[in-house]
Amino acid sequence: MGSIEQNQKRHKKDLTAYTVRHTVCGVHYMTPGTDNHELFENLRLELRRGSLVLAVLAALRKEHYGYTLRKTLADRGMAIDEGTLYPLLRRLESHGLLVSEWREEEKRNKRFYRLSADGKEIFKQLMTEWQSISTSLNGML
Repeated sequence: MGSIEQNQKRHKKDLTAYTVRHTVCGVHYMTPGTDNHELFENLRLELRRGSLVLAVLAALRKEHYGYTLRKTLADRGMAIDEGTLYPLLRRLESHGLLVSEWREEEKRNKRFYRLSADGKEIFKQLMTEWQSISTSLNGML
């Protein structure tokens, strides 16, 4: 089994665990009696969470370090907290989708991230899936 297939298998397993965990948490927090504002916020966050991986991968087609990545995402309407971004970067790197390296810039060490070869392949696949979902939803809305 090649590197891409192994990473995809591992990614699917981790993504499934991630999805189950967040669905269970979502159901737990969306108990009967929750007001509409809370319900909307929970559902909005769930929808946004699913989009962040794709947004980060898209932005990392060009190399960034953490701060510039956060700024790029925020400038494009996908603001992300540091406490969410850095664990996500570590998770994507552990799946082999990103490569990083420490370099000195402006007299400070900074960790630069970019898509790996597997990351580029997964990004293409996710984009195809995103476009299919978008087409389906646009037909329903």
